[in-house]
Amino acid sequence: MTHWPDFVQLKEVGPRDGLQNEKRSISTDDKVAWINMVSDSGVREIEYSSFVHPKWIPNLADAREVGKRIRKNPDVFYSALVPNQKGLEHALEAGIDGASVFMSASETHNKKNINKTIGETYPVLREVIRDAKQEGKHVTGYISTVFDCPYEGKIMPEKVIRVCEQLLEYGVDDLSLGDTIGSAVPTQVERLLEVLLARYQKEKLIMHFHDTRGMAIANIMRSLQYGLSRFDSSLGGLGGCPYAPGAAGNVATNDVLYLLHGLGIKTGIQEDKIQEASVFIQDRLGKVLPSKSLAYHLSTA
Repeated sequence: MTHWPDFVQLKEVGPRDGLQNEKRSISTDDKVAWINMVSDSGVREIEYSSFVHPKWIPNLADAREVGKRIRKNPDVFYSALVPNQKGLEHALEAGIDGASVFMSASETHNKKNINKTIGETYPVLREVIRDAKQEGKHVTGYISTVFDCPYEGKIMPEKVIRVCEQLLEYGVDDLSLGDTIGSAVPTQVERLLEVLLARYQKEKLIMHFHDTRGMAIANIMRSLQYGLSRFDSSLGGLGGCPYAPGAAGNVATNDVLYLLHGLGIKTGIQEDKIQEASVFIQDRLGKVLPSKSLAYHLSTA
């Protein structure tokens, strides 16, 4: 009989990972109102924006203003993606609780995404991590394409380990492992976790699944069986990567909650408030979001 974790923590990444790939822009007022709704849902962490240069992700050009204007719930940890020291400076000004740095296990994807080789990325992130830690901030290291790369194909666990080791040496507090193109199946999750859990405590690992091929929930189930209890998810299934052609959105927070609560796992999150916030952003984007749970909610409302 499977022993599930008693509690699972979801990090809501919709305001950052969800919006970065959207063609339709959302006003700052609507972003603030939306994040405030999520803040009142019981979610413990919200990644509310990215402090990259606006020319790369125009939809998140208002990161500083959003960070200053959102109503900070003392029970919520507010983080943001930070690419370099200038981004960190702006993020600290906006009042982040934590910073997320990012790179890829795939050399080609890293070059496409960051315009640097993996070797060239390390010194930049080392300085960001050092400075963020000096400011007393929690730092998460995102590693993209840990299973498959749209350019290189299968990624061997050894490549993932090399990046993990370097980021941990620089001082990151935890690692978010990204199925960036949403191609992984549970056996791939099993193979990677077998290797990583032999080296690292499970509390250090966060799983970040996209749902391009409908496998995200199955992959979360496999991760739960390995005792992992931290996952990234996005309201309604928003998301995608501009540098991973064809990648769909992150696994929907709504659907993950339906799974976890159905298994008797506590999250502290109110599903009705997540549905309400999902409807809000769906209306602002003017498109139907892919969450099955959201679709059912709307059909029975």
